Amino acid sequence: MDTIILLVITGLGLGALYFLVASGLSLIYGLMGVLNFAHGAFLTISAFLGWEVGRRVSDGTWLGLAISAVVGMAVGAIVAALTEFLIIRRLYERHIEQALVTVGLSLASVALFEGTWGTDPIYTVRPDWLTETTTILGARIPNDRFLLIACALVVLGGIVLFLNRTRYGLIIRAGVENRHMVTALGIDVRRAFTLVFAIGGAAAGLGGVLASVYYGYVSAHLGSILLIFAFIVTVIGGLGSLTGAAIASILVAVLQQLANFYLGGTGDLVVVVALAAVLLVRPRGLLGKAAA
Repeated sequence: MDTIILLVITGLGLGALYFLVASGLSLIYGLMGVLNFAHGAFLTISAFLGWEVGRRVSDGTWLGLAISAVVGMAVGAIVAALTEFLIIRRLYERHIEQALVTVGLSLASVALFEGTWGTDPIYTVRPDWLTETTTILGARIPNDRFLLIACALVVLGGIVLFLNRTRYGLIIRAGVENRHMVTALGIDVRRAFTLVFAIGGAAAGLGGVLASVYYGYVSAHLGSILLIFAFIVTVIGGLGSLTGAAIASILVAVLQQLANFYLGGTGDLVVVVALAAVLLVRPRGLLGKAAA
Protein backbone atom coordinates (compact mmCIF):
# COMPACT_ATOMS: atom_id res chain seq x y z
CA MET A 1 0.00 0.00 0.00
CA ASP A 2 2.79 2.40 0.85
CA THR A 3 4.25 1.84 -2.64
CA ILE A 4 0.96 2.89 -4.26
CA ILE A 5 0.81 6.01 -2.08
CA LEU A 6 4.41 6.86 -2.97
CA LEU A 7 3.80 6.43 -6.70
CA VAL A 8 0.56 8.43 -6.67
CA ILE A 9 1.95 11.38 -4.70
CA THR A 10 5.20 11.49 -6.65
CA GLY A 11 3.05 11.31 -9.78
CA LEU A 12 1.07 14.30 -8.54
CA GLY A 13 4.34 16.19 -8.08
CA LEU A 14 5.50 15.35 -11.59
CA GLY A 15 2.05 16.22 -12.91
CA ALA A 16 2.31 19.61 -11.21
CA LEU A 17 5.55 20.22 -13.11
CA TYR A 18 3.93 19.18 -16.39
CA PHE A 19 1.02 21.53 -15.68
CA LEU A 20 3.30 24.52 -15.01
CA VAL A 21 4.74 24.08 -18.50
CA ALA A 22 1.49 23.08 -20.20
CA SER A 23 -0.56 25.90 -18.65
CA GLY A 24 1.31 28.51 -20.71
CA LEU A 25 0.96 26.44 -23.88
CA SER A 26 -2.74 25.90 -23.28
CA LEU A 27 -3.36 29.55 -22.38
CA ILE A 28 -1.59 30.89 -25.49
CA TYR A 29 -3.25 28.40 -27.83
CA GLY A 30 -6.68 28.65 -26.23
CA LEU A 31 -6.83 32.43 -26.30
CA MET A 32 -4.74 33.27 -29.34
CA GLY A 33 -4.58 30.12 -31.48
CA VAL A 34 -0.76 30.07 -31.46
CA LEU A 35 0.91 26.65 -31.13
CA ASN A 36 4.17 27.83 -29.58
CA PHE A 37 7.06 25.38 -30.09
CA ALA A 38 9.47 27.93 -28.57
CA HIS A 39 7.84 27.52 -25.15
CA GLY A 40 10.61 25.17 -24.02
CA ALA A 41 13.20 27.87 -24.78
CA PHE A 42 11.37 30.25 -22.40
CA LEU A 43 11.63 27.55 -19.73
CA THR A 44 15.31 26.80 -20.27
CA ILE A 45 16.62 30.37 -20.29
CA SER A 46 14.53 31.11 -17.18
CA ALA A 47 16.01 28.08 -15.42
CA PHE A 48 19.57 29.11 -16.31
CA LEU A 49 19.24 32.78 -15.37
CA GLY A 50 17.22 31.96 -12.24
CA TRP A 51 19.96 29.57 -11.17
CA GLU A 52 22.72 32.07 -12.01
CA VAL A 53 21.18 34.82 -9.87
CA GLY A 54 19.93 32.59 -7.03
CA ARG A 55 23.28 30.89 -6.46
CA ARG A 56 25.11 34.20 -6.32
CA VAL A 57 22.73 35.58 -3.70
CA SER A 58 22.38 32.58 -1.41
CA ASP A 59 23.02 29.14 -2.89
CA GLY A 60 21.14 26.22 -1.36
CA THR A 61 18.78 28.33 0.79
CA TRP A 62 15.10 29.25 0.61
CA LEU A 63 16.07 32.86 -0.09
CA GLY A 64 18.18 31.79 -3.05
CA LEU A 65 15.38 29.56 -4.36
CA ALA A 66 12.78 32.34 -3.96
CA ILE A 67 15.00 34.77 -5.86
CA SER A 68 15.59 32.14 -8.55
CA ALA A 69 11.82 31.71 -8.92
CA VAL A 70 11.19 35.46 -9.17
CA VAL A 71 14.02 35.93 -11.67
CA GLY A 72 12.86 32.89 -13.66
CA MET A 73 9.29 34.18 -13.90
CA ALA A 74 10.48 37.67 -14.88
CA VAL A 75 12.84 36.33 -17.54
CA GLY A 76 10.17 33.99 -18.93
CA ALA A 77 7.63 36.82 -19.10
CA ILE A 78 10.04 39.26 -20.78
CA VAL A 79 11.35 36.77 -23.34
CA ALA A 80 7.84 35.59 -24.19
CA ALA A 81 6.51 39.15 -24.52
CA LEU A 82 9.41 40.13 -26.78
CA THR A 83 8.85 37.04 -28.92
CA GLU A 84 5.19 37.95 -29.35
CA PHE A 85 5.91 41.62 -30.00
CA LEU A 86 8.78 41.17 -32.43
CA ILE A 87 7.77 38.00 -34.29
CA ILE A 88 4.43 36.35 -33.54
CA ARG A 89 2.32 39.53 -33.80
CA ARG A 90 3.00 39.67 -37.52
CA LEU A 91 1.99 36.04 -38.04
CA TYR A 92 -1.37 35.71 -36.30
CA GLU A 93 -3.17 34.76 -39.50
CA ARG A 94 -0.32 32.60 -40.85
CA HIS A 95 -0.28 29.40 -38.79
CA ILE A 96 2.30 27.47 -40.83
CA GLU A 97 4.77 30.34 -40.56
CA GLN A 98 4.07 30.52 -36.82
CA ALA A 99 4.99 26.86 -36.40
CA LEU A 100 8.13 27.16 -38.54
CA VAL A 101 9.38 30.25 -36.72
CA THR A 102 8.78 28.86 -33.24
CA VAL A 103 10.41 25.53 -34.16
CA GLY A 104 13.39 27.47 -35.49
CA LEU A 105 13.62 29.49 -32.30
CA SER A 106 13.48 26.30 -30.25
CA LEU A 107 16.34 24.66 -32.18
CA ALA A 108 18.50 27.78 -32.31
CA SER A 109 18.05 28.46 -28.59
CA VAL A 110 19.40 25.01 -27.64
CA ALA A 111 22.58 25.74 -29.60
CA LEU A 112 22.80 29.16 -27.92
CA PHE A 113 22.40 27.65 -24.44
CA GLU A 114 24.99 24.95 -25.13
CA GLY A 115 27.42 27.59 -26.35
CA THR A 116 26.85 29.70 -23.21
CA TRP A 117 26.56 27.13 -20.40
CA GLY A 118 28.05 24.02 -22.01
CA THR A 119 26.56 20.69 -23.06
CA ASP A 120 26.77 18.94 -19.68
CA PRO A 121 24.09 19.27 -16.97
CA ILE A 122 24.92 21.73 -14.18
CA TYR A 123 23.91 20.29 -10.82
CA THR A 124 22.06 22.59 -8.41
CA VAL A 125 22.05 22.91 -4.62
CA ARG A 126 18.64 22.87 -2.91
CA PRO A 127 17.48 23.85 0.60
CA ASP A 128 17.94 20.92 3.00
CA TRP A 129 14.19 20.35 3.50
CA LEU A 130 13.72 19.71 -0.21
CA THR A 131 16.27 16.89 -0.11
CA GLU A 132 14.46 15.16 2.76
CA THR A 133 11.30 13.04 2.87
CA THR A 134 8.00 13.11 4.76
CA THR A 135 6.32 9.86 5.78
CA ILE A 136 2.64 9.55 4.85
CA LEU A 137 0.87 6.27 5.72
CA GLY A 138 4.22 4.48 5.59
CA ALA A 139 5.34 6.02 2.29
CA ARG A 140 8.43 8.26 2.33
CA ILE A 141 7.54 11.14 0.00
CA PRO A 142 10.32 13.47 -1.29
CA ASN A 143 9.49 16.93 0.01
CA ASP A 144 10.12 18.69 -3.31
CA ARG A 145 6.90 17.11 -4.64
CA PHE A 146 4.86 19.11 -2.12
CA LEU A 147 6.50 22.34 -3.33
CA LEU A 148 5.65 21.50 -6.95
CA ILE A 149 2.03 20.72 -6.11
CA ALA A 150 1.60 23.92 -4.09
CA CYS A 151 3.08 26.09 -6.87
CA ALA A 152 0.91 24.47 -9.55
CA LEU A 153 -2.24 25.12 -7.49
CA VAL A 154 -1.25 28.78 -7.02
CA VAL A 155 -0.60 29.20 -10.76
CA LEU A 156 -3.90 27.54 -11.72
CA GLY A 157 -5.86 29.69 -9.27
CA GLY A 158 -4.02 32.84 -10.34
CA ILE A 159 -4.70 32.37 -14.05
CA VAL A 160 -8.37 31.55 -13.47
CA LEU A 161 -8.82 34.63 -11.26
CA PHE A 162 -7.00 36.82 -13.78
CA LEU A 163 -9.20 35.74 -16.68
CA ASN A 164 -12.47 35.90 -14.76
CA ARG A 165 -12.02 38.76 -12.29
CA THR A 166 -9.82 41.39 -13.97
CA ARG A 167 -10.43 43.97 -16.69
CA TYR A 168 -7.63 42.63 -18.85
CA GLY A 169 -9.00 39.11 -18.47
CA LEU A 170 -12.35 40.34 -19.76
CA ILE A 171 -10.67 42.15 -22.67
CA ILE A 172 -8.69 39.05 -23.61
CA ARG A 173 -11.75 36.80 -23.59
CA ALA A 174 -13.77 39.34 -25.55
CA GLY A 175 -10.91 39.83 -28.02
CA VAL A 176 -10.74 36.13 -28.68
CA GLU A 177 -14.48 36.00 -29.46
CA ASN A 178 -14.55 39.12 -31.64
CA ARG A 179 -11.29 40.97 -32.05
CA HIS A 180 -12.66 43.54 -34.51
CA MET A 181 -15.53 44.55 -32.23
CA VAL A 182 -13.25 45.05 -29.24
CA THR A 183 -10.82 47.06 -31.36
CA ALA A 184 -13.70 49.21 -32.61
CA LEU A 185 -14.45 50.08 -28.98
CA GLY A 186 -11.03 51.72 -28.76
CA ILE A 187 -9.38 48.91 -26.77
CA ASP A 188 -5.86 47.83 -27.74
CA VAL A 189 -6.27 44.06 -28.08
CA ARG A 190 -2.66 43.63 -29.17
CA ARG A 191 -1.43 44.77 -25.78
CA ALA A 192 -3.72 42.27 -24.07
CA PHE A 193 -2.44 39.46 -26.28
CA THR A 194 1.16 40.39 -25.44
CA LEU A 195 0.14 40.12 -21.80
CA VAL A 196 -1.16 36.59 -22.43
CA PHE A 197 2.22 35.60 -23.86
CA ALA A 198 3.96 37.17 -20.84
CA ILE A 199 1.78 35.22 -18.41
CA GLY A 200 2.45 31.99 -20.28
CA GLY A 201 6.17 32.76 -20.28
CA ALA A 202 6.13 33.49 -16.55
CA ALA A 203 4.48 30.12 -15.87
CA ALA A 204 7.13 28.44 -18.03
CA GLY A 205 9.85 30.37 -16.17
CA LEU A 206 8.59 29.16 -12.81
CA GLY A 207 8.37 25.67 -14.26
CA GLY A 208 12.00 25.92 -15.37
CA VAL A 209 13.26 26.86 -11.92
CA LEU A 210 11.17 24.13 -10.27
CA ALA A 211 12.33 21.63 -12.89
CA SER A 212 15.90 22.32 -11.75
CA VAL A 213 14.71 21.48 -8.22
CA TYR A 214 12.94 18.29 -9.36
CA TYR A 215 15.77 16.96 -11.54
CA GLY A 216 18.57 18.48 -9.48
CA TYR A 217 20.25 20.11 -12.48
CA VAL A 218 19.83 22.61 -15.30
CA SER A 219 20.79 21.86 -18.88
CA ALA A 220 20.31 23.20 -22.38
CA HIS A 221 17.80 20.41 -23.09
CA LEU A 222 15.63 20.87 -20.01
CA GLY A 223 12.91 22.69 -21.93
CA SER A 224 12.94 20.23 -24.81
CA ILE A 225 12.44 17.28 -22.44
CA LEU A 226 9.49 18.85 -20.66
CA LEU A 227 7.94 20.38 -23.78
CA ILE A 228 7.25 16.92 -25.21
CA PHE A 229 5.16 15.93 -22.20
CA ALA A 230 3.59 19.39 -22.01
CA PHE A 231 2.32 18.98 -25.58
CA ILE A 232 1.00 15.49 -24.79
CA VAL A 233 -0.78 16.85 -21.72
CA THR A 234 -2.21 19.78 -23.71
CA VAL A 235 -3.54 17.49 -26.45
CA ILE A 236 -5.02 14.92 -24.05
CA GLY A 237 -6.62 17.65 -21.94
CA GLY A 238 -8.01 19.39 -24.99
CA LEU A 239 -6.22 22.17 -26.88
CA GLY A 240 -6.85 25.47 -25.12
CA SER A 241 -8.49 24.00 -22.01
CA LEU A 242 -6.66 25.01 -18.85
CA THR A 243 -8.75 22.69 -16.68
CA GLY A 244 -8.23 19.87 -19.16
CA ALA A 245 -4.46 20.45 -19.03
CA ALA A 246 -4.56 20.22 -15.21
CA ILE A 247 -6.50 16.95 -15.26
CA ALA A 248 -4.38 15.46 -18.04
CA SER A 249 -1.16 16.44 -16.24
CA ILE A 250 -2.17 14.36 -13.22
CA LEU A 251 -3.39 11.40 -15.28
CA VAL A 252 -0.27 11.30 -17.48
CA ALA A 253 2.22 11.66 -14.64
CA VAL A 254 0.57 9.10 -12.34
CA LEU A 255 0.21 6.64 -15.24
CA GLN A 256 3.87 7.21 -16.11
CA GLN A 257 5.00 6.55 -12.54
CA LEU A 258 2.90 3.38 -12.20
CA ALA A 259 4.10 2.02 -15.55
CA ASN A 260 7.73 2.75 -14.74
CA PHE A 261 7.44 0.78 -11.50
CA TYR A 262 5.13 -2.10 -12.44
CA LEU A 263 5.85 -2.47 -16.18
CA GLY A 264 9.62 -2.31 -16.25
CA GLY A 265 10.28 1.37 -16.97
CA THR A 266 7.80 1.67 -19.82
CA GLY A 267 6.26 4.89 -18.55
CA ASP A 268 7.09 7.00 -21.61
CA LEU A 269 5.76 4.32 -23.98
CA VAL A 270 2.52 3.98 -22.00
CA VAL A 271 2.01 7.75 -22.12
CA VAL A 272 2.37 7.75 -25.91
CA VAL A 273 -0.09 4.84 -26.16
CA ALA A 274 -2.52 6.77 -23.95
CA LEU A 275 -2.17 9.78 -26.25
CA ALA A 276 -2.94 7.65 -29.30
CA ALA A 277 -5.95 6.10 -27.55
CA VAL A 278 -7.38 9.50 -26.62
CA LEU A 279 -6.92 10.83 -30.16
CA LEU A 280 -8.72 7.79 -31.58
CA VAL A 281 -11.62 7.79 -29.13
CA ARG A 282 -11.97 11.53 -28.42
CA PRO A 283 -9.93 13.58 -30.94
CA ARG A 284 -10.68 16.91 -29.26
CA GLY A 285 -9.26 15.70 -25.93
CA LEU A 286 -10.90 15.32 -22.54
CA LEU A 287 -12.28 18.86 -22.22
CA GLY A 288 -11.56 20.32 -25.64
CA LYS A 289 -14.26 22.09 -27.66
CA ALA A 290 -15.77 20.40 -30.68
CA ALA A 291 -14.79 21.91 -34.02
CA ALA A 292 -17.40 24.38 -35.27
